[in-house]
Amino acid sequence: MNCSSLGHHFCVVSILMGALVAKLVRTTSPSSLVLVFAMSLVVVCCFGASESDFLLKFKEELTNSTSLTNWNPSTGPCDWNRGNWIGVLCLNGSVWGLQLENMGLTGVIDVETLSSLPNFRTISLMNNNFEGTWPGLGKIETLRSVYLSNNKFSGEIPDDAFQRMESLKRVLLSNNHFTGPIPSSLAELPNLVELRLDGNLFEGQIPGFKENSMRSLNLANNNLEGAIPTSLSKMDATSFKGNKNLCGPPLRSCDVPNASKSAKLLKVAITLMVVGIILAVIAATCIIIQCKRQNTIQLGRATSNDSNMIASSFREEPHKLPVKGGHYMWRPDQGKLSFVRDDIERFDLQDLLRASAEILGSGTFGSSYKAVIMSGQALVVKRYKQMKNVGREEFHEHMRRLGRLRHPNLQPLAAYYYRKEEKLLISEFVENGSLASLLHGNHTVDNPGLDWQTRLKIVKGVARGLDYLYKELPIVVPHGHIKSSNVLIDEFYEPLLTDYALRPVINPEHAHATMIAYKSPEYAREGHTSGKTDIWSLGILILEILTGKYPENYLSQGYESNADLATWVNTMVKEKRTSEVFDKDMIGTKNSKGEMINLLKIGLCCCEEDVGRRLGIRQVMEKINELKDGSDADEDLTSNASEGYAWSSRGTDDDFSYSNR
Repeated sequence: MNCSSLGHHFCVVSILMGALVAKLVRTTSPSSLVLVFAMSLVVVCCFGASESDFLLKFKEELTNSTSLTNWNPSTGPCDWNRGNWIGVLCLNGSVWGLQLENMGLTGVIDVETLSSLPNFRTISLMNNNFEGTWPGLGKIETLRSVYLSNNKFSGEIPDDAFQRMESLKRVLLSNNHFTGPIPSSLAELPNLVELRLDGNLFEGQIPGFKENSMRSLNLANNNLEGAIPTSLSKMDATSFKGNKNLCGPPLRSCDVPNASKSAKLLKVAITLMVVGIILAVIAATCIIIQCKRQNTIQLGRATSNDSNMIASSFREEPHKLPVKGGHYMWRPDQGKLSFVRDDIERFDLQDLLRASAEILGSGTFGSSYKAVIMSGQALVVKRYKQMKNVGREEFHEHMRRLGRLRHPNLQPLAAYYYRKEEKLLISEFVENGSLASLLHGNHTVDNPGLDWQTRLKIVKGVARGLDYLYKELPIVVPHGHIKSSNVLIDEFYEPLLTDYALRPVINPEHAHATMIAYKSPEYAREGHTSGKTDIWSLGILILEILTGKYPENYLSQGYESNADLATWVNTMVKEKRTSEVFDKDMIGTKNSKGEMINLLKIGLCCCEEDVGRRLGIRQVMEKINELKDGSDADEDLTSNASEGYAWSSRGTDDDFSYSNR
């Protein structure tokens, strides 16, 4: 008997059944034969279908499933802890979950079939095109994680949808079209630690979630109202933004004026209001007089000293007019802001000029400033002087193209300002700053380095964002300037790519001298970039995240093999010092060493000098999506083989490379 073809459990039961049948037949009792027949039916019913059959039946209900071409019944879905089929997660030889992201999938999610998988624990169908109502995942009571963000689901979720899913820890339903109230059964889950419902149409009050269980929450941009439950009062205010009628900590107070207050108090209030209006008029008059006297336009006070004033950075430029006192004035009357998003509060150029501001830094393209306008909204204004070779209409068209891009891992452009001499690009401010500052800043006990789980989350997010750019932009190098300072980190430690797709509007000579794409091996060797140039930049970024070392590639004028971070990693591996490669400030690595090694290999394969051997974006996505962060005890798995790709590390020892299987 071939046990591998029938399944381990079926073979064990079959062997036991054979022994039992032999014994019962010898008794020659009619009742015994009836018992044998009944037990045979039980075995056939219980073990008639394999996990392969269930998964293939699930696939039949999907449309546009071309990404699942290797789901073949001739090969089992699992090879112990390694998945043989794309997107299949395995544990101890059994299907543990599905991770079918960024595949353009549509059709029906066959929950009934998935519920037949005995060890099924997690499902991720993020960034696809599924439509319709809630798919009824409550039938799979053992689920621990549900990831359905960035699809087109709609309608109300039944109030009891999560009633029996007591093992559920993570629910991500962001950016769909769900309506109605948030199900109360969701709030009653005893082990829920992460919930993201942002970007939907949920309405009504927030149900009372259990105390101290939630670690990450986002309910932003819905139609929720009423008081925020006290159990959520310590969450960040950004978790609730975009819900105009929510109140209570951490937002504004829910207190309303008492209509029964005495007339005396009302008179006092009216008197104070009149006095306030008079004082405001006087103050406004003084401000107007002062502004006319200075005859200058200033972009606001700096938070530290005069060197941080944006107005001072406009000096000694040909389009600044000298005024009394030796200062310069920037004339804003030659254009206006052009908005490319409808979901942001409108402001004009004068609002920016009057804003309180601070300088954030000076990059390869120009200076960046944080400006807080009168409404309290924080913005980032970037000044670009190296875009003079592009015409007005061409620039407008490219900005509109960037404005149409929508992805959770892209920092969206909000507005721009066109002038031939310089341009302004404006986006919303991200509080946590850049990945570079988190990786290379000073780490203390109170400010530790990023842990393994967060670093893997950032790598996956960056890869998803880059994959989206490859799909949406008809240019050879869709990003062109991938580096850690161009990856912003939001309040949930999701990465946001910035400064993407600017090569078409940057002056060529400046682009060739400064952009990361032009520091690639192929540009140094052949004088041109390729469709895999951004993959090389991604590989350097992955190695930077894992090692904590700042790549000299960012500082060199071109590609220098000796200064290449990948070269250093390979040298360490050849010397049998692989464990010394990883950032010593990285915590949370217990039970994850195997996955860290696998990510290191992915980074090295992205850095192949030979473009033909370098991974493509689809291969990168498949490999990265297979990695697990080891945050749960039963998720501490390590992958020890690839899925048909020969992983190389540019000449390292055999024990650090994969071979075709």
